Amino acid sequence: MNHPAVRSMQVPLLDLKPQYEPLAAEIQEAIGRVCASQHFILGPAVRELEASVAAYCQCRHGIGVSSGTDALLLALMALGIGAGDAVITSPFTFFATAGTIARTGARPLFCDIDPLTFNISPVAVARLLQEDCERGADGPIHRASGTRVRALMPVHLYGQVADMAPLTDLARAYSLKVIEDAAQAIGAADAAGRRAGAFGDVGCLSFFPTKNLGAFGDAGMCVTSDAALAERMEVLRVHGGKPKYYHALIGGNFRIDELQAAVLNVKLPHLDDWSAARQRNAGFYDRAFARARLGESVRTPEAQPGVRHIYNQYVLRVRDRDGLRAHLQAAGVGTEIYYPVPLHLQQCFSYLGHVAGDFPLSERAAAEVLAVPIFPELRETQLQYVVDSIAAYYGV
Repeated sequence: MNHPAVRSMQVPLLDLKPQYEPLAAEIQEAIGRVCASQHFILGPAVRELEASVAAYCQCRHGIGVSSGTDALLLALMALGIGAGDAVITSPFTFFATAGTIARTGARPLFCDIDPLTFNISPVAVARLLQEDCERGADGPIHRASGTRVRALMPVHLYGQVADMAPLTDLARAYSLKVIEDAAQAIGAADAAGRRAGAFGDVGCLSFFPTKNLGAFGDAGMCVTSDAALAERMEVLRVHGGKPKYYHALIGGNFRIDELQAAVLNVKLPHLDDWSAARQRNAGFYDRAFARARLGESVRTPEAQPGVRHIYNQYVLRVRDRDGLRAHLQAAGVGTEIYYPVPLHLQQCFSYLGHVAGDFPLSERAAAEVLAVPIFPELRETQLQYVVDSIAAYYGV
């Protein structure tokens, strides 16, 4: 295929150095304070971060944990979900979503996605509950597996909240707990301004370095407005011991590190500016792709009316995805596929009995999605280069 010449440029998928450099002195000072105090476990920096992030997420309590994965696991454990139970979630998400469900001994029950937002479809959830479950004394029973459906775990994928109003209505109608996987969505909100993490019983956040609010390693948080649930999670994150060395519960070592909390406390006041820059970059892409007239070859993300999409990722649907990705790599443009294999087709979940075709919308997304650079510090020339490089591949 002959493509129009596009002047070469390097555009990484993510570059964290421009974010760090203006904050370096403040971050190093915060780390220095922790080192000077020699208070490394659940100290003042953790307490400050928990209060600030909870308030940011419109919740009353924050429980800092060791990763976004452990946030999901802790939430499930705190709600008493385990063997014989089932949790409804999406097959089109990062592995931790269903992986943590399975780790508790519970069964993931998958429902397909909305093809526009990539988030779990309320229609599919309603269909599963109405057609595949029967009413039990303690909630719905999944007929095929005999498990009791205990919870719903929607994912706010790529930085846009799931359609939570019908999902929470379904949860109330069927007495289900709601655990929000908000790992990619801190600060995202629906059209009424309600933020990710504030809809359900527990919201689960990740501060992995690639997130909008990223630590210097693994870190996460659970947020909730339920005081009793918050206390239970605080106990479970230290092996279930309260007081120390006395264990009424079996928990785990899920504590956030004091040094990570110190770094995140410096970064949090800048989060809204960084998210706004991602939104500006997304708007530039939207306009530039529209001008490029790529038709059905490229479909840009669809933000639902009035929502606050924070664009943890800017994910295209594209024709000949793998060919385009190779072309962009050669052109110096970083990309990633989030996610190439839907969870129902992962080998480790073969025991669930799913086959290709069970969740066609998720399978189609897995074959078409491609994330392009969206981080805040990108220049407009870099954004336009990404668009021009994609247009060149399709011969436009």
